[in-house]
Amino acid sequence: MSATFGLALAAIVAGPATAAQVNVAVAANFTEPAKEIAASFKQKTGHEAILSFGASGQFYNQIVQDAPFAIMLSADDERPKKLVSGGLGVAESRFTYAVGKLVLWSKTPDLVKGEATLKSGSFAKLSIANPAAAPYGAAAIETLKSLGVYDALQAKIVQGNSIAQAFQFVDTGNAELGFVALSQLAGNTSGSRWMVPQNLFKPILQDAVLLKKGAANEAATAFMAYLKGPEARVVIEKYGYGLAQ
Repeated sequence: MSATFGLALAAIVAGPATAAQVNVAVAANFTEPAKEIAASFKQKTGHEAILSFGASGQFYNQIVQDAPFAIMLSADDERPKKLVSGGLGVAESRFTYAVGKLVLWSKTPDLVKGEATLKSGSFAKLSIANPAAAPYGAAAIETLKSLGVYDALQAKIVQGNSIAQAFQFVDTGNAELGFVALSQLAGNTSGSRWMVPQNLFKPILQDAVLLKKGAANEAATAFMAYLKGPEARVVIEKYGYGLAQ
């Protein structure tokens, strides 16, 4: 553990002398757990995490163009790596905070029956997140290709700008089914679903990185440390994510 994060952990235990704020760019799939973690973080430390939600690709472009974020919680590991290699991220701060799980979901009971549903193609619209901007969308495309159904279903695919919009398309009935994050279904038992086997797509390693413009921000270093701690990890698992070993 670096000296910076050691000091941040000490600050969490002791409580800050003055409360500070930190702007955090959060992948849309992590919306609800991030809100819960930010609330407990504020209660414990006094610091406030100001959260913005959206597609990881869009956030990456904004950060490169000097957007005022101090931390990025990405839905992949590639963009945080690129921020570090591009001189915008603090190398030793990057870590995998969650491992995403992909689900094929419909609000219609009995519609989703595993890969057979995709192979039958008996639906009009399949919702996914934009694969160029959202790693869950890329995982969805990879799954379709692994099953050999991408070419047959391509004309039925409707894309949301983020995984949040992909979920909304299914939730509002604009698409009969779609690929969503398991975390989006926390507490939701409606419809039918299929947990996509991990061997059909590359692991969705969701990395956090402290940006250099946030390196001197007490709230930013404290939030990164808190995200690694036991309270945050309980929340992350509660919402259906895996944890990196």
